[in-house]
Amino acid sequence: MNIQGSIALVTGASSGIGEATAERLSKAGYTVYGTSRRGEQAGHARPFRMLALDVTSEESVEAAVKEVIRREGRIDLLVNNAGFGVAPAGAEEVSLEQARMIFDTNFFGVLRMTRAVVPHMRRQGSGRILNMGSVLGFLPMPFGALYAATKHAIEGYSESLDHELRTQGIRVCVIEPAYTKTPFDANLLEADAKLETYREIRAAVARRVTEVMAAAQAPADVAATVLKAATAARPRIRYAVSGLATRLRFLRRFAPAGVMDAAIRKDLRLDAIAPPAPGVSAMQK
Repeated sequence: MNIQGSIALVTGASSGIGEATAERLSKAGYTVYGTSRRGEQAGHARPFRMLALDVTSEESVEAAVKEVIRREGRIDLLVNNAGFGVAPAGAEEVSLEQARMIFDTNFFGVLRMTRAVVPHMRRQGSGRILNMGSVLGFLPMPFGALYAATKHAIEGYSESLDHELRTQGIRVCVIEPAYTKTPFDANLLEADAKLETYREIRAAVARRVTEVMAAAQAPADVAATVLKAATAARPRIRYAVSGLATRLRFLRRFAPAGVMDAAIRKDLRLDAIAPPAPGVSAMQK
């Protein structure tokens, strides 16, 4: 893609990966519009413009996209980054209401943004859509099932959509980070239906995740991969971020399922804590 004169729209750009991505694209020469629910904040100077946008609202999405089109006349790059996660918890500890909330942002938010932008890209005859996935889009995450489910959904949606749009000059890619240090990880949603039976192992997994996050990659590493995918003459469907993500993708593809299963359980120490005896679990209020 020709960067000069290109317009990029990045969701969830107020901090973390989104902010680093918007800054990197701006430095490379894109005219960048970042978005967040609160929009531009006084006293926070950025090298890109900020718009108010809530990816869970179709009206908000349409309004923000129309504003970019009004100002610039086109959108060449869409980076779907907005999302949130749930703190380590068993799948049955997350209520259906919370499950709908996380899918509404992490997956349906991507759908809303894509549906709003694709008609303009199709009219232009060109465009690129980069969806923020994760290694959890191809690996299981025990005690993170709902978040992993949204990222698996993004993988399937993106690959299918890329086939649909290629002949119209539009390509779709998935960015796959591993652990990344961002404010996202400091503001995880706590499960609202916790069970005593999971208390010890939930805490153990949370401790392990905290350990791993201490050596996690920086948002700038993800931003560099986004720029690579955005400007590639022949883009791939998936872009792993960091050596760890690349190794995990390789192992998932070629290692025996039993080996991967054992490695995941060992890394998260899932078998180190025995569950309580039957009949002692109770809902915690």
